Amino acid sequence: MLPTPLLDETAREALRRAAAALDAAEAGGRAHDISLALADVAACYRGLKATASAESYYEAALRWARSSASSDQVVGLLCDLCETAVALAEAQADHLPGSGRAARERARDHAFEASTLAGSVADLGWEATVLLRISDVLDRCGDRDDATQLQVRALQLMSGSMGKNRTDHDGQPGVARRTDA
Repeated sequence: MLPTPLLDETAREALRRAAAALDAAEAGGRAHDISLALADVAACYRGLKATASAESYYEAALRWARSSASSDQVVGLLCDLCETAVALAEAQADHLPGSGRAARERARDHAFEASTLAGSVADLGWEATVLLRISDVLDRCGDRDDATQLQVRALQLMSGSMGKNRTDHDGQPGVARRTDA
């Protein structure tokens, strides 16, 4: 389905507003605000299906979030990044079969880091949500075993069967790192 001109114009207006908010955040100079504004611009680009631009803005938002020491924000941005990178990989593969490997690798890298940091987020509900988001990305990358492992962790968190020491069944905080064969 092709976007209607009205929806496209609405998305472009949202991008203009997000860019103006980014200018204001940069003028204010607070890392947290700049990171949030960059993430809003990225989300607008993602809404316009400009995934390469979205990925670039999410990466910038992540750099600012790291400097503001907000683990919840960092983990959320890593999720946004891995979802955007896998969408880019899929789009590239649709356009030219066999392409998209680099974007898929970036998606896996971001997913691995997010799964490792997931235990540092503020609450168990958010951690479970993060694990499910990462699981979906890994499944889309073809890493079904790792995706299932994260789903199990998320279900354990949601059922309350994981205690304060939140690690997977191998004692590791994240999933194993895999690459394309």
